[in-house]
Amino acid sequence: MLEPSHNSELPAIPGKRYFTIGEVSELCAVKPHVLRYWEQEFPQLKPVKRRGNRRYYQRDDVLTIRQIRTLLYDQGYTIGGARQRMTDEGEGTSTPAQADAMIKETIEELEELLKVLSPSK
Repeated sequence: MLEPSHNSELPAIPGKRYFTIGEVSELCAVKPHVLRYWEQEFPQLKPVKRRGNRRYYQRDDVLTIRQIRTLLYDQGYTIGGARQRMTDEGEGTSTPAQADAMIKETIEELEELLKVLSPSK
């Protein structure tokens, strides 16, 4: 199976409140051990931990992971560079291109949802 290189090729995020590490791994095309490593490297990534230290990610966490994935895999940032970029964006310095990408992803997810909700003809 080929790993998708762009977030637009990743599956739409289901309308759930919490996701397991396995589900997030599939949604973001990143192995679970990589997700655990990124938790150590990116302060923005803080999944809820419950019984037995099990991780439960929320939708914002999934979006953050996809953003980190794009910076590292598609745009060629190092971990340090991606961390700095994420910190800068947290301070409101995101570029219009990033805003456009987020809008595009949201539109695609809404279109997928519309397909699911529309009655078949």
